[in-house]
Amino acid sequence: MNSMFSSSTLSCLPSLYNIPKPYKQLPHFSFTNHRLSSLPIQPTSFSRKSTVCAVPPSEGTVSVINFEDFVEKDWSFLDADDISTDEAYKQNIDRIISAGKVGDDSKILISTGSEQFVDRVVDTCSCKLLLVVHDSLFTLACIKEKYDTVKCWQGELIYVPKKWAPFDVVFLYFLPALPFELDQVFGALSKVCSQGARIVISHPKGREMLEKQKAEYPDVVVSGLPDKPTLESVASHNSFTMVDFVDQPDFYIAVLEHTK
Repeated sequence: MNSMFSSSTLSCLPSLYNIPKPYKQLPHFSFTNHRLSSLPIQPTSFSRKSTVCAVPPSEGTVSVINFEDFVEKDWSFLDADDISTDEAYKQNIDRIISAGKVGDDSKILISTGSEQFVDRVVDTCSCKLLLVVHDSLFTLACIKEKYDTVKCWQGELIYVPKKWAPFDVVFLYFLPALPFELDQVFGALSKVCSQGARIVISHPKGREMLEKQKAEYPDVVVSGLPDKPTLESVASHNSFTMVDFVDQPDFYIAVLEHTK
């Protein structure tokens, strides 16, 4: 299930910042710039004083969803507190982005990216389309508030609508958060990627940091990072070939190319 939000509707979303942790979560939503479409669940908006805010009559009716009915996971650990001073971290982020070989006509998909990663992609890349897919409505609201042209879809990666496809670059920024088998992920991506599309799986601080994150956030970090043999096997089964692989304690990146 998903529903559409327009730019005017999103003006109500800053009230989300006042929600204490754990943040609250709604069903799947897609943020767009132009209209609000009626789907199985009516769109819901937010104000500071209640769970509903005013929406222009032309954008349809609004129904109430109680925040207390939804619980959102804590994703704050994906954004590094010391990014402004950690040169190695910034260099790793740039290395990840560079591996995607983004061009002016590229369509980019970022799965479970941090706000900082999305910021860096926007700052350094010129592209045709940027879609951010995340489980967190709060994270998407923060991204959408900053970048009106960035598309945001709240939901599972394997169910991303094909209307934005084909994608030329896919950044699986935090693969360990996806509750799916690797074969499911690559099977879904093979259907929405263009010929020669690059898939970049990464962790800017490597396996050592991932193990710490897994211990502290077991409800979010539900899997690990694939080793090279496993990744090569699954990738080849879904028409992807590996072009780069680095697995160090403090940095992980795997780059694959779609050969369909």
